Amino acid sequence: MKAVFKRLMNLVTMATAFAGVSTAALAAEPGFNNWQLGFQASTSDVMDDITWFNNFTLIIITVITVFVLALLMYCAVKFSAKNNPVPSRTSHNTTIEIVWTVVPILILVIIAIPSFRLLYKQLEIPEYDMTVKAIGYQWYWGYEYTDENMGELYFDSIMVQDADRQEIADARGVSIDEVPRLLAVDYDLVIPVDTTVRLQVTSEDVIHAFAMPTWGVKIDAIPGRLNETWFHAREEGVYYGQCSELCGKDHAFMPIAVRVVSADQFQQWASAAQDDLDVANEQLMASIAQAKKLAAQGELNEISVAAK
Repeated sequence: MKAVFKRLMNLVTMATAFAGVSTAALAAEPGFNNWQLGFQASTSDVMDDITWFNNFTLIIITVITVFVLALLMYCAVKFSAKNNPVPSRTSHNTTIEIVWTVVPILILVIIAIPSFRLLYKQLEIPEYDMTVKAIGYQWYWGYEYTDENMGELYFDSIMVQDADRQEIADARGVSIDEVPRLLAVDYDLVIPVDTTVRLQVTSEDVIHAFAMPTWGVKIDAIPGRLNETWFHAREEGVYYGQCSELCGKDHAFMPIAVRVVSADQFQQWASAAQDDLDVANEQLMASIAQAKKLAAQGELNEISVAAK
């Protein structure tokens, strides 16, 4: 009986490992984690700091809220008509006035110091490895790799329609769950992992906004102006964002999809994309599928060894 139970547990563990491969791509979707509570999982240093700062200010806000609530309850009981039949005629208290002026100033200073440090980190572009230009249109994004070694590589990235999701999934060799509704696009922006990317953003028509929550990136795309920001993705996968500036009737239908791959996969894709983007994407998806297969097989081998 114990042997049968052990075998069943091994099968469950293996199935979980396979399921983890298929659901990993969904982890970067807006609202996928924590029942749509909190931020997306961070995959950059900037987003790590944003998450920390959010939790830090939440603690301060909670303490203030609890203190004020307790003070109100104390005053409601202490100075009620029943306990205080003769109302106090106190007009002011110098000590209290000094305290409630100085303490908020100190709290704001405590919040401001890490806030300014984080803002500087977001705006100050470090030494970068590559540059990508994102151009907003009504209602899709265009991407241009501006580095000399990338040649003239430019393409538009348009949301996949519901009717085409299964076809796109079949072409990529993935399940339809990995072509998320209202988020998947026909051509992903491809970026190498562990690479500092300078992102230049502009628009051809109205104001858009390029937002990628998992990296803490959000910047306006303004006609006639070139804004800059940066990111450094530390994990491979597909990450999703959306236009975050109301730009017209299809504002909700211009998602951002960035596929982060290994350096070798990116180099192979970039070389092939200069001649034929569709062929380059097919080769990239095949390479990713092979890498996932090898990773899953390695996990299963480790599980099998551990189960013996």
